[in-house]
Amino acid sequence: MQESVSVDEETVQYVQAALSRARQAGLTPDPAFDQRLDRYLPLLAGLFGSLYASRPDWQEQLAALVVQSARSWQDRPADLKALDAEREGSSSWFQANTMLGGVCYVDRYAENLDGVRARIPYFRELGLTYLHLMPLFLAPEPHSDGGYAVSSYREVNPRLGTMEQLRSLSSELRSNGISLVVDFIFNHTSDEHEWARKAAAGDPDFSDYYWIFPDRTMPDAYERNVREIFPENHPGSFIRMADGRWVWATFHTYQWDLNYSNPEVFRAMAGEMLFLANQGVDILRMDAVAFIWKQLGTSCENLPEAHILLRAFNAVCRLAAPSLLFKSEAIVHPDEVALYIDPAECQLSYNPLQMALIWDSLATRDVALLAQALKRRHNIPPGTSWVNYVRSHDDIGWTFADEDAAELGINGFDHRRFLNSFYVNRFPGSFARGVPFQDNPKTGDCRISGTTASLCGMEVNPAEAVERILLAHSVAFSTGGIPLLYLGDEVGQVNDYSYAQEPGHEEDSRWVHRPRFPEEQYARRTEPATPEGAVLAGLRRMIQVRSSTPELAGTRLIDFDTGNRSVLAYQRPGSSGEGALILALANFSDFAQTLPAATFGAYSPAAVDLLSEATLQLDEGVTLLPRQYLWLRVTPV
Repeated sequence: MQESVSVDEETVQYVQAALSRARQAGLTPDPAFDQRLDRYLPLLAGLFGSLYASRPDWQEQLAALVVQSARSWQDRPADLKALDAEREGSSSWFQANTMLGGVCYVDRYAENLDGVRARIPYFRELGLTYLHLMPLFLAPEPHSDGGYAVSSYREVNPRLGTMEQLRSLSSELRSNGISLVVDFIFNHTSDEHEWARKAAAGDPDFSDYYWIFPDRTMPDAYERNVREIFPENHPGSFIRMADGRWVWATFHTYQWDLNYSNPEVFRAMAGEMLFLANQGVDILRMDAVAFIWKQLGTSCENLPEAHILLRAFNAVCRLAAPSLLFKSEAIVHPDEVALYIDPAECQLSYNPLQMALIWDSLATRDVALLAQALKRRHNIPPGTSWVNYVRSHDDIGWTFADEDAAELGINGFDHRRFLNSFYVNRFPGSFARGVPFQDNPKTGDCRISGTTASLCGMEVNPAEAVERILLAHSVAFSTGGIPLLYLGDEVGQVNDYSYAQEPGHEEDSRWVHRPRFPEEQYARRTEPATPEGAVLAGLRRMIQVRSSTPELAGTRLIDFDTGNRSVLAYQRPGSSGEGALILALANFSDFAQTLPAATFGAYSPAAVDLLSEATLQLDEGVTLLPRQYLWLRVTPV
């Protein structure tokens, strides 16, 4: 990673003088802010300078950023400042074994923000401590990309409510022990954002907020190295504007990429970020982090400057919203995913590799790739945490590394084709009922849409589907990190094939796994004889056991080889790493599997399955039924 520039005394004095002038003009002095400024200004200045020191106005820009941060801190509500004091410098709250996440679209799950508020009693019943509301800011229809084409970060979509309602909801969630998570779409804005409208009108200041060029010379030069993300939407990475200029649009034609080589853009987006923090948002999901810096002659993905940007945004947060956390969304090579996970960048990260390989294991009944990933790629820096999930709002892409697969004798290209075929029911004997997303017959590339229940075969064999759903979640709940439920999955919600009838959704199959609130299924959640009741009962048992098992806090994991490619195993030692530990076993086979006594020679013979409370004698071996999972408390000899 590129090193930050050294910070001289002149720069520090320049910033301090600007802050002093702002206070003379009415900004209230604050000892707590000044203490943090003494600590973080050298870091922020170094990071900011490494990006912008080639500009003659970089010190002026830095000073304006610090004054902006001080004003935001001054405006920060007292209850949030108290939360800052409680959480500052500690990761124990989000690494607790009591953490449980839920995610939903406001309109599809609860109609509006008041509807979400009315569901807080259910969230408490379930045990949620973290609620991610999918993009809810102003975004034009039908060109909203599910809310990811933001036209204002300071206005809630009026169909969902108001910013005042969001502030009120965040406060009530907090009083019920639930942290609020929202998306921060900071790679691009809607072409209807005020900044984009001014750029389109030819305003030179705002034209520099985006990557806009007068002709195809520079777009052609960039496109020699960058890849097409959604070729069905538009070829290349640029689209032509009405006045003949060309603007960078990585994803959709109506999403214009922001130009972070301009420090004005950094300051503007830092302002939007701090505004959201002051509404009571606890965690920002940093969308499309891999794409935020562009450099000619490169792929414009995962560049060192992307990490510097994240660190600089973090330093701003440490000044003005110390308890705010970042969660990375980087669906890239596993080695690249890991680089964003750091207390100084993204303290939380989605775990896309584990998610994809859970589905791989369900399809193949072979856990080799998943076991390899847990051994090689699971443990992350102290002070950080995975967010483990079985399904999200997005498609499933097969993000394993080809070199990892090759070590196991697996051809990555062929294996992805098999998985795509299996999960869209093009493979004989498949239980899955997924739908292809971005299907490309020429390359064989494809990604997978579908709810957890449908991908597990709920429409084919409900009893087996329930077992697969619980098996998959047993891994997400016990490997370490924050387990995340896509709300509706906990009652086995199936695909909604009517998505294509909704305007703007007809060409995006991901809406098949974003169904509306399944009222009838929730009504059956307490009936154990129904699939809904069976799924929820199994998940509740995991939640209960996890929250009462200290060894399952944090993320540390020790691999364990069962010698059986159908049975996954790993050890959770807890924070001390001494005494008893949890040995998780999961049989992905459709047949019973017996592990001989020698497998457990490192443990005392007596063990207890925490989920069933049954006692096992390891010196007699362990037999797991098809799709059975155990969380054994064992004692090393």
